[in-house]
Amino acid sequence: MVKKASSPLLENNLVTHKKVFIISYLGWQDIELSGKIKFIRLFIITEDPQGMSPDLLFLAILVVVVIIGSALCSGVEAAFLAVNPLRVHELAAKKRPVNGARRLEKLRHRLGRTLTVLTITNNGFNIFGSLMLGSYATFVFKSGMVLPLFSIGLTILVLLLGEIVPKSIGTRFSLKVSLASAPILTLLSLIMRPVIIPLERLLPVITTENEISTDEEEITQMARLGSQKGYIEADEAAMISKVFQLNDLTARDLMTPRVAAPTLDGSISLEEVRPNLITNHSQWWVVLGKEVDKVIGVVNREQLLTALLQGQNQLTPKDLAEKVEFVPEMIRVDRLLNNFTEDKNGVRVVVDEFGGFVGLIGAEAVLAVLAGWWRKSKI
Repeated sequence: MVKKASSPLLENNLVTHKKVFIISYLGWQDIELSGKIKFIRLFIITEDPQGMSPDLLFLAILVVVVIIGSALCSGVEAAFLAVNPLRVHELAAKKRPVNGARRLEKLRHRLGRTLTVLTITNNGFNIFGSLMLGSYATFVFKSGMVLPLFSIGLTILVLLLGEIVPKSIGTRFSLKVSLASAPILTLLSLIMRPVIIPLERLLPVITTENEISTDEEEITQMARLGSQKGYIEADEAAMISKVFQLNDLTARDLMTPRVAAPTLDGSISLEEVRPNLITNHSQWWVVLGKEVDKVIGVVNREQLLTALLQGQNQLTPKDLAEKVEFVPEMIRVDRLLNNFTEDKNGVRVVVDEFGGFVGLIGAEAVLAVLAGWWRKSKI
């Protein structure tokens, strides 16, 4: 049996293709239009003055809200995990900190709580938003192929626009995104505090605080990476790695041992030591007393030569000797370097555990390690 279109509006819209909106599917029907039988799907058709059904408009708004909410949460979460905590600390420690830097540092310090806030918010959009969309889409489309297609399309949109793309953007612009979102996250943390505090007591693992920490290996790798990227010079990166060698070395490793150290008897005249000064160009000489391990001090070769040129040949090394500090042979070189900065005398006498003279070490031996050409110093 052939049914005629019962509505002039229906026939007019199907023939002239006016802009109408389809709300619900009723089934296959045979409709006679202008004397011709056409097999079409019959829908309830309502004509909207602006070409958009209120139901579909509301559904579209829900889709946009869910995707935007999910995108914001995903992007901010990725940014917080990717942002450099040292850079955040630097911005927050300035006399005039960057806007939002101190809030961001506090949020990063309690990273577990911050991620909990983001997870609750994100799931609110994803789970409850999806439930609302599913229920309302069922009301709008009711049956047929439209509803499954809508579900598939929504899933793809949420994955692409709500997860993948925002996380990529958040990772790439982690600092900017984190700074911009810090005030909002602070507010959300206050609002959700009644929920989060019981969760933290129930699950202590989520209260983990994110402390800024690093070690020698990380700093060395950062310096090497910075050199490869062109942020610092190659020799600067090499020097940074050499700095960490200082606490692995002792004065015993760098000193000139006693058998090779230049020494002078403190009681003989300068005239007698003249031949030694001409053949040995060491800058510093150890002045010894009558006893075997009695170190009176050290004297600079230039002082000795100057006295000889001035005709003070009868002076003794003891007369020109300067007081010198004694350091244990097992002192670390990094501490020794700090010791050298305390005075202008860049030389130390190294002694063993019994106080006996075992060697001589100068500041240039430490600097040789930093320069990368460490070798036994000839003082």
